[in-house]
Amino acid sequence: MLEENSGGDAGHGDGGDIYNVRAAEILANEALLLPINEAAPIYEKLLATFPTAAKYWKQYVEAYMATNNDEATKQIFSRCLLNCLHISLWRCYINFIRRINDKRGSEGLDETKKAFDFMLNYVGNDAASGPVWMEYINLLKSMPAVTPHEESHRMTTVRKVYQKAILIPTNHVEQLWKDYENFENSVSRTLEEQQCMAWKRLLVFEKGNPQRIDATTANRRVTFTYEQCLMYLYHHPDIWYDYAMWHAKNGSMDSASKIFQRALKAIPDSEVLKYAFAEMEESRGAIQTAKTIYESLLGENASVTSLANIQFIRFLRRTEGIEAARKYFLDARKSPSCTYHLYVAYATMAFCVDKDAKVAQSVFEAGLKRFMHEPGYILEYADFLCRLNDDRNVRALFERALSLLPPEESTEVWRRFAQFEQIYGDLSSMLKVEQRRKSSRTSEDVLSASENTLHDIVSRYSYMDLWPCSSKELDYLARQEWLAKNIVKKVDKSAMLNSGSMLDKGAAGFSASAKVVRPETSQMIIYDPRQMKGPEFAATSSGYTKEVEDMLKVLSPSVVSFIKNLPAIEGPSPDIDVVLSVLLQSTLPVAQSAGKAGGVSELSGVGKAGLNQNGSVHRPPRERRKDVERQGVQEEEDASTVQSRAAVPRDIFRLRQIQRSRGLGVGGAAAASQSGSSAFSFSGGGSAFSGDHSASTD
Repeated sequence: MLEENSGGDAGHGDGGDIYNVRAAEILANEALLLPINEAAPIYEKLLATFPTAAKYWKQYVEAYMATNNDEATKQIFSRCLLNCLHISLWRCYINFIRRINDKRGSEGLDETKKAFDFMLNYVGNDAASGPVWMEYINLLKSMPAVTPHEESHRMTTVRKVYQKAILIPTNHVEQLWKDYENFENSVSRTLEEQQCMAWKRLLVFEKGNPQRIDATTANRRVTFTYEQCLMYLYHHPDIWYDYAMWHAKNGSMDSASKIFQRALKAIPDSEVLKYAFAEMEESRGAIQTAKTIYESLLGENASVTSLANIQFIRFLRRTEGIEAARKYFLDARKSPSCTYHLYVAYATMAFCVDKDAKVAQSVFEAGLKRFMHEPGYILEYADFLCRLNDDRNVRALFERALSLLPPEESTEVWRRFAQFEQIYGDLSSMLKVEQRRKSSRTSEDVLSASENTLHDIVSRYSYMDLWPCSSKELDYLARQEWLAKNIVKKVDKSAMLNSGSMLDKGAAGFSASAKVVRPETSQMIIYDPRQMKGPEFAATSSGYTKEVEDMLKVLSPSVVSFIKNLPAIEGPSPDIDVVLSVLLQSTLPVAQSAGKAGGVSELSGVGKAGLNQNGSVHRPPRERRKDVERQGVQEEEDASTVQSRAAVPRDIFRLRQIQRSRGLGVGGAAAASQSGSSAFSFSGGGSAFSGDHSASTD
C-alpha cells in the first residue's frame, strides 16, 4: 500500500518517496497551470511511476487536445488506452475521434462507428458505460440511409446494439429498455397497421359466411378468427370493441360483457372502451353495472375529470333523474380541475332537457365569476342569451368580457360581437362595433386599423353560405388581405433591423423609409428569348380544332414566325382559341396621320379607304360589304390571294426589302418612302387582325 509523505518536497527529491500519491497530485495540479511544453516532462515522470493512472493520462491528453496537436494526442492514446480500461479516459478518446471526423462526411461517420465498436469491445461491460451505449445508438440512428435496403440495414444494426446494451447491468439499463421499446414500436408501427388491415379483411370474410355453412358453425369460425386476431393485436381497442359488438348483435349480451371485461384488463387505460362498456350495460338495463364503470372511470382518470363528470351527469339524468344530476354537479364543480365545460354542459342540459331557462342562466352566471377569462365560455353564454332573445344582456356580456380579455385572446369574441350587431343591431351600432374591433387589432392584423375595405362589406352582408360577390372576387379580396398583412410584417421587420442606423436620421426619415417595400431580386432571372423557344408548329399542325386550324391558315408568314419564336410559357397559359378569336375579330382604330399621307392611296390603290397604324386597310362599312361580296369570286380565281397580311415594319430599309420581295419597283418604294407614312398596304391585302379578307381595290 502506498504511503503518504507528510513533509519534505513533493516526494521526488532526495530521500523522498516516489510513490507518494499526495505529492503526485500536487505535481499534476501544477502541470495544469503550465504550457504543454513545460508540463509534458512532469506528466511523463508521473506516468512512468503510475502507468495505470487514468486521471493523469486524461489530463495529459486533454492538454495536447487543447492545443489541437492531433498527432501527439494519437500517440498518447496509443500508449494508454489498452492499459487503462477506465470509462472517462475512453470517453475522452471517443470525443477526440468524433471531433477530427466531424467534417469528413460519410467516411468520417464510418471511422467514428469503428471507434465506438473498438471502445465498447473493451469497456462496454463497465457499469458506467450506459451513456456510451446511448451515444453510439444515437450515432447509428443519425447515419444516412437513402435506399430501403440501407434503411433496413441501419434498423437491424441499431436493434443489435440495443439488444447488447440491455443485457449489461449498467446504471442506465432502465432508460435503455424504454428507448428500445420505443424504437421497436416506431419501427413496427407500419407493419402492425398492415397486419391489422389484413386481419380485419379476414374477419369481414368470415362473418360474411361465404361457404354458406350453418349458423352455429359459422359463429364458431368467427369466434376462432377473433381469438387468433387478438393474439397479434392484443392492445388494439377497435378489435376488442368489434368483437364485443359482434356478440351483442347476435344476441349474446353476456358474452359481449365478458369480452369488454377482458378488453379492460388488456388495455386498462382505454377511456373509450369504458364508455362503450357502460353504454352497452345501460342499454340492456344493467344500470348498477354501468354506474360502477363510470365511477371507476372517475376515480382512475384524473386527466379527463371534466369530460368524465359531464358524461356521468348525463348518465345520472337519464337513469336517476334531475335531482341526482344536480347534486352531483354541485359536488363536481368544487374540484380544482373543473373546467368551464362542466358549467356549459349542465346549463345546456337544464335548458334543453329540463326546459328550465332560469336554472340554466343561474349556472352560466355562477360560472362567469370563475371563467370570465375564457373566450370559449363567453361565446357559449352569449349563444344561450341569444336563444333567450335577451339582446341587452348579450351586449353587456360582450362589453364586460372585452374589457378584461387581452387583445390576443379577444379576436373571436370581437368577431361574434360584430356578427351579433349585424343580425340584431342597427347600422350605427354595427359600424361602431366594427370600428372598435379594428382599433383593438395590432399592426400585424391589418394594414391600417382605421382603413375601410371592401372585405368589410362582404363580411357584413354575407349570410351562411350566401355571399354578395362571386367566388373569384372573394378569392381576390382574401389575397389582398393576406398581402396587406404580409406587407406590414415585412415593413415592421425591416424597420426593426434598420432601427440602429435610422435613429441618427431622425424620426421623419425612419417613418419614410419604413414604408418602402422593395422587390426581392435575388432570385430574379433575366429574360432572354434565346433561352427557350416555343414548340415548333405549322399552320397545318395537328392537335388543334378545325376552327383553330382555319384561323392559323389565314395568318401571314410573319405572324406564324412570330408565334414560333415565342418562349415557352411556365405557369398559367392563355387560351389560344380565345386569343386568336379576339385578334381576328377586332377592328383597330384609324391612325390620325393616315388621311394626311397623300401618296399612300396612289401607291396602294386604296382610294377612300384609310390606313391603320399596323398597315391594315380601314374601309367604310359599305365598301367593306362590297369587298366581302367580291371575296368569294376572287378566291375562286386565285386562292393564293386569300391570305391576311401582317403589319409591315416602320423601318424604311425593311420596307424596301419587303417591296423587292413582292416585286415592287424602286419608284414605288421611293414614293412610299416620300409619303412619310409609317404603314403600308399592298395590293390584294387585307387586315390580318380585322378578319376582312377582301380582295384589292380597283
